[in-house]
Amino acid sequence: MTIFLNKDSKVIVQGITGGEGSKHTARMLAAGTQVVGGVNARKAGTTVLHHDKDGNAVELPVFASVSEAIEQTGADVSIAFVPPAFTKDAVLEAIDAEIPLLVIITEGVPVQDSAEFWAYAKEQGGKTRIIGPNCPGIISPGESLVGITPANITGKGPIGLVSKSGTLTYQMMYELRDLGFSTAIGIGGDPIIGTTHIDALAAFEADPETKAIVMIGEIGGDAEERAADFIKANVTKPVVGYVAGFTAPEGKTMGHAGAIVSGSAGTAQAKKEALEAAGVKVGKTPSETAKLLREVVAALGA
Repeated sequence: MTIFLNKDSKVIVQGITGGEGSKHTARMLAAGTQVVGGVNARKAGTTVLHHDKDGNAVELPVFASVSEAIEQTGADVSIAFVPPAFTKDAVLEAIDAEIPLLVIITEGVPVQDSAEFWAYAKEQGGKTRIIGPNCPGIISPGESLVGITPANITGKGPIGLVSKSGTLTYQMMYELRDLGFSTAIGIGGDPIIGTTHIDALAAFEADPETKAIVMIGEIGGDAEERAADFIKANVTKPVVGYVAGFTAPEGKTMGHAGAIVSGSAGTAQAKKEALEAAGVKVGKTPSETAKLLREVVAALGA
């Protein structure tokens, strides 16, 4: 089993003809993803040529809109490789088309824009699950990749992963590659994001083939503390955590726009304590976190 994404997911790429969109379309196809087309209003009616995982040529149609792409291909997932200034319009278009899953890779999306399109998605009944922005996307190894995560660093297995950080997602997947993952989600580190730690934790808890969960957080905000409360009340599976930013100076943004500490609020130590109080084992480094998870899986006999 997987969460949110599987081998039957049909994917369109908003911005398929751009540099990043083209590069990652090729990588997603090579990972076995069912990419069925793309969207670029200025190039509607044309096609782009790529190759599937077996090396066969694939001619992908370019559509004028997300709704047209869905109508013609039956797509149920979209990924947006769109510059920050145009991301809001692309997201609103996807929400209006009621695409079930939308992954937004773009970094540097204005927080106001994120707030507006997230509120709009809720107003429309939450029919579109948003992952991102400023994230590496989602991968169900061996089935489908929608994002920029390297598909060859791990295989299928019993671990679920949810992470604010892209590079730490990759590192954790690589460190635990012999165990493998059901699904790994990079939710992004912006102050306002779509899918949260809690959303992913709930889905992993409900997935019968996910036996243990790794949760990666970072300084800033209170998402990890809220996740700790959720774990305490709702999650029966073992959760292992890591919080990036123990050495971050107060008041300085570290990498992600949301990673800023003010006083004692949002510190790595405060998050670690909240998670441990919920029964989560927290590693001091990514490697130690992987070791803790390994011990948990061994104890489960999974």
